[in-house]
Amino acid sequence: MIKSLNNIELEQSLRHKIDTKTKPIGALGQLETIAFQLGKIQQNLSPEINKPSIIVFAGDHGIAIEGEVNPFPQEVTAQMVYNFLNGGAAINVFTKTNAIDLKIVDAGVNHNFESHPNLIDNKVAFGTKNYRYEPAMTDKECQTALDKGAQLIQELYDNGCNSVGFGEMGIGNTSSASLLMSYVTGISIDDCVGAGTGLNIDGILKKKAVLNEVFKAHEPKSALEALQCFGGFEIAMMCGAMLKAAELGMVLLIDGFIVNAALLIASKIDENILGYCLFSHCSNEQGHKKVLNYLGVESILQLELRLGEGTGAALAFPILKASCDFLNNMTSFESANVSNKA
Repeated sequence: MIKSLNNIELEQSLRHKIDTKTKPIGALGQLETIAFQLGKIQQNLSPEINKPSIIVFAGDHGIAIEGEVNPFPQEVTAQMVYNFLNGGAAINVFTKTNAIDLKIVDAGVNHNFESHPNLIDNKVAFGTKNYRYEPAMTDKECQTALDKGAQLIQELYDNGCNSVGFGEMGIGNTSSASLLMSYVTGISIDDCVGAGTGLNIDGILKKKAVLNEVFKAHEPKSALEALQCFGGFEIAMMCGAMLKAAELGMVLLIDGFIVNAALLIASKIDENILGYCLFSHCSNEQGHKKVLNYLGVESILQLELRLGEGTGAALAFPILKASCDFLNNMTSFESANVSNKA
């Protein structure tokens, strides 16, 4: 169970500490909001970002084999995993720039990887089934993915990590995210679906038609059942990881559209998870902005990204650190002998 963060006394103390720094009230804008939330999450007036990590979960989707909802073939998922392992992707560059630990997880890629020191083998199966014709995964597979995600977070936590960002890779996973988003939010499939990895207008129309067909073919009775019907293994494993991270009191840095879809499902399992989340950026995938609006949150960055991989989270982590640093190291009016009255 995830602990509620409601603590009026702590909130008043945090607000006082922020407001009495040597600056006009509110002058540090969103950094003040972030510092306040980090203090609440850690239940501490001096929050810290310790051993930040980003986990990229990779998985394949059965529907991608047909090629009707994705412009790139399914093989690209495995190819990009190799790119991550070789250090050549954007997420490798940005995590190196900002000294963030990077984990690459095979949650269910349709490829047989050889053992690699930088790859965590959590494979549930060689991709999900095609949800056009049957649920994407079985009850057991879904639970296995959730459990493996939780176990991974426990290991990070035990090694001193208190802040984790989430990324993903999986050809076809914007389709899965659109289906999950529509189920949770009630927003129509047409308003959830975007270009993904680069569909043209005709491709987007075809994608909408296919996903509307899929959505009508399934009648999940709960968010967990929706995850089983529509989700990818990478999304399910992320969901389990998020729930465990919040249970442990960690800071969750949420990336783009697919990661937000996993969070939507997690929030229906335990709504208290939302208090532990900060949102790295708002992507150019049309559903992402709608998800943020649905949750009533603002992103830290607006960079028109639509790459995934956790790239937004990697870019936002330094801002979380800066928020902690001003709260912990900036002098107060009293300690600096500066008058705070006109």
